[in-house]
Amino acid sequence: MQKYEKLEKIGEGTYGTVFKGRNRETMEIVALKRVRLDEDDEGVPSSALREICLLKELKHKNIVRLYDVLHSDKKLTLVFEHCDQDLKKYFDSLNGEIDMAVCRSFMLQLLRGLAFCHSHNVLHRDLKPQNLLINKNGELKLADFGLARAFGIPVKCYSAEVVTLWYRPPDVLFGAKLYTTSIDMWSAGCIFAELADAGRPLFPGSDVLDQLMKIFRVLGTPTEESWPGVTHLADYVALPSFPPITSWSQIVPRLNSKGRDLLQKLLVCRPNQRISAEQAMQHPYFTESSSSNH
Repeated sequence: MQKYEKLEKIGEGTYGTVFKGRNRETMEIVALKRVRLDEDDEGVPSSALREICLLKELKHKNIVRLYDVLHSDKKLTLVFEHCDQDLKKYFDSLNGEIDMAVCRSFMLQLLRGLAFCHSHNVLHRDLKPQNLLINKNGELKLADFGLARAFGIPVKCYSAEVVTLWYRPPDVLFGAKLYTTSIDMWSAGCIFAELADAGRPLFPGSDVLDQLMKIFRVLGTPTEESWPGVTHLADYVALPSFPPITSWSQIVPRLNSKGRDLLQKLLVCRPNQRISAEQAMQHPYFTESSSSNH
């Protein structure tokens, strides 16, 4: 830690406390993430350390750089590139109005970061607006990438905040244990809808059942026909049978027809039918001229 000077506390992250810091050699401002480890643990599991050291190699402009991993007696500090704000704070500054060109730009950057990680076999697993950082140049960067694999998806946060289920796909809510890149694509869809609505979450469930109900009221309740194997998932529960909605323009009124088409390809209950990040980046929504909004 001699290399870094700890400045003020920025906040509580999913995995511990985040401080603003400064590299004493280069004077660069960084984010220091102090990871909490359970008291009874023997320190940091070597598997977690290996995972995290692999993340240092993920270099892409839409992914927050992990510069350093500092490991001392039961303490783990991750040194990240510092960004000015996260997407949640950005939403708060909007007063309910977002420029659709900004929405499109952020979505494309999100997909670029995801495509890069997925091509390196790294999943995020815990994507949400608090994990998307924005710097003053309007660049969006994914943060906390791969930490869920190293430390497990948290069931509770360290601060008063409850871990949000709003961005979790139905397969995970139903107890699916095999995670694929599709878990991140669902979250990306939820974030896309939220971007298009200047920060209003699409499925703000209060618990697992409420979350599933909110999803199925829009997408329709899955059946063995529409999603083979769904009833065999570990935590499957039979829920009321809702038909899928037909008018997406009511759900995301600000999105044009191409944007709505992309959203529907991301928000598919059956995981293996969700579009990939690579495919999503090729979607016509991103190629049309920014002036045509309808």
